[in-house]
Amino acid sequence: MSISALYDIEDATGLAAHVARGDVSPDELLDEALARIAALNPQINAVTMMREDTARGFIANGLPDGPLKGVPFLLKDLGAEAKDFPSNSGSRLFANTRYAKDSAIYERLKATGLVTFGRTTSPEFGVGPVTEASVYGGPTRNPWNLDHTPGGSSGGAAASVAAGIVPAAHGSDGGGSVRIPASSCGLFGFKATRARLPDGPYVGEGWAGMAIDGFLTRSVRDTAVLLDATQGPDLGAPYVAPPLEGTFLEALSRRDRGLKIAFATTSLTGEAIHPECRAAVEKTARLLESMGHNLEEARPQADTPGMMAAWTKIVACGTALSVDSAVRKRGEALLSGEIEGIARGAVAYARTVNGSEYLEAINKVHAYGREMAAFFQNYDLLLTATLAEPPAAIGRFNHQPEDYVEYRMGPGRVFAYSPFTAAFNASGQPAASVPLHWTDNGLPVGIHLATAYGRDTFLMGICAALEEAAPWFDRRPPLSARR
Repeated sequence: MSISALYDIEDATGLAAHVARGDVSPDELLDEALARIAALNPQINAVTMMREDTARGFIANGLPDGPLKGVPFLLKDLGAEAKDFPSNSGSRLFANTRYAKDSAIYERLKATGLVTFGRTTSPEFGVGPVTEASVYGGPTRNPWNLDHTPGGSSGGAAASVAAGIVPAAHGSDGGGSVRIPASSCGLFGFKATRARLPDGPYVGEGWAGMAIDGFLTRSVRDTAVLLDATQGPDLGAPYVAPPLEGTFLEALSRRDRGLKIAFATTSLTGEAIHPECRAAVEKTARLLESMGHNLEEARPQADTPGMMAAWTKIVACGTALSVDSAVRKRGEALLSGEIEGIARGAVAYARTVNGSEYLEAINKVHAYGREMAAFFQNYDLLLTATLAEPPAAIGRFNHQPEDYVEYRMGPGRVFAYSPFTAAFNASGQPAASVPLHWTDNGLPVGIHLATAYGRDTFLMGICAALEEAAPWFDRRPPLSARR
């Protein structure tokens, strides 16, 4: 079998097994990934800041004997700070930022034996459900249809995995930024319980605890292996997640039966969603019933609009912190064009939020978490669509406008498009997007599952059971290395 064919039929865990047996070398796998970038990246604009020489050096010096030894890998161009991999954070202001030490998440990824060789595109500061940052010279496009977005903020990661450039990639999720791209690109995306993964040493928490790292993968197994390798607090973490019930990999064999599952065919506030998204929920509800579970139409009675308004303040203040710290560090005023319109609007809005209002916003988010927790006293899972629509057209959510609040809260804007995912960043609960539906014109539509705080491995087991019942691994986009 050719290396290209092997690369297509195996997930990251499977490729690592071939490396361990000596069927293929890490250099050969890296050659394949680079060839795919040369062929596909000009069309999707998903990979940036490549460091081939660094990756070759890792291989030459001997890779750690971890579970993913020899597999090519990409970091998101936001977070996952690494000495060997400068980043832009999606912004001209931070272009080519270098780091003095590795982040805890990258140290753990490196210990798996992965061969990191570059980064993937993200929107400026991770704000928004698309990836169209000007620092990359154009939008990142969806391999399923180049006129549509792969999502955000881990859009470059999702596009890279969907196109077959790498079998798995790092992402992060502050309001759906792993799950939105997973839904948009036909991939699996899992957001763990708050603080399950390390944030240090560069930050204690992201966006008041709502942001967390994650991964974009084609198989549930790969996400489980990556989470097992990276989970757990780092030194000095301000708080930690509850202990896991076994490992994520062990959870893949769980087959829970007779669960009480709520499902919603509307948004969390009762608004209609796109017919394809509703159809995805209804189809999955029938599938779960056939698997022996009890389905009931219900949705949480929580103040989702209030939480979203509070979250909008918190993200604005986080954006202002990023911009202000960069300007203070260099001692020069912000230059025209260094940040995009939405970031300028976020900074301006943050200037109107005083200290007590910021703390009030955090309290609102915490209260929302308690409201959501009450719902899960009566249900094991909540099933919804991941997004209220199929993937948006390129340009719809670009960062040119300066009305930041309208961009997020206005009719037809971010929260109307993505009304589900941020709820579980606010509550801290584990949630996942599973690729179980495609539109008639071939666009992916993810379904979204969430469960109670700390029940990560339980949720992973449900996702594995769905993968077994309705496999998706071999479904590939028109723009793909696989033919």
